[in-house]
Formats: sequence, structure tokens, C-alpha cells
Amino acid sequence: QVQLVESGGGLVQPGGSLRLSCAASGSIFSIYTMGWYRQAPGKQRELVASITSGGGTNYADSVKGRFTISRDNAKNTVYLQMNSLKPEDTAVYYCNADVHTRVGTRRGYWGQGTQVTVSS
Repeated sequence: QVQLVESGGGLVQPGGSLRLSCAASGSIFSIYTMGWYRQAPGKQRELVASITSGGGTNYADSVKGRFTISRDNAKNTVYLQMNSLKPEDTAVYYCNADVHTRVGTRRGYWGQGTQVTVSS
């Protein structure tokens, strides 16, 4: 069993910053790609950013230049630094990890989500 626990969400004014964290724990042998997704009310879940085990990154066009994804492989943790936040960034943010477990299976796992609200 693998668990992903997110933290760092909250209420911030436009132009402000937040840093999200997601720690994976449990029966982990290795983690491949980790990513952040978000889902706003009435919209589909979308990819915000992802990072491979080797550090390769990918960003949605809407967040390029404002958000930075990083990871600490020793801690099985992924981060999302969000700067210059806009009201349209308001959403529930979910962490995802592609995990190879100690029992030999491989699948994606999701965190419970953390709310980010950008409002004055």
C-alpha cells in the first residue's frame, strides 16, 4: 500500500506565492514520474506539472514561468512552488506518483487533494 499526503494549500491574494508538498510513503521500491494536477469547479482535472526521476520537467502552458516543480528522491517528496498566482489558479491540487512497489506491481497513486484559493 502506498499513501500520498499533500500539504501547503490555502488562501492567497493575487500575485502571491504558495508552496505545495507531497510525500509518498508505504511499500515503495521506486518512483518514476511524479506530478501535480488540478481540478477547478465544473472543469476536468488537468496536468499542471510533472517531473521524472531524472529531473526532467513538463509544464502546462498556463503556468510556465510562474510555477516550478521539484523533487527530493531520498524523501519520496515532490514540491510545487507557485508564484504570481492568479484567480484562475484556484482549484483543488492533486499529487500523482507512478510507483513501483516492493511487491512488484506498478501503478499510479493519487493524494487526497489540497485546496488553493487565489482571491483578494
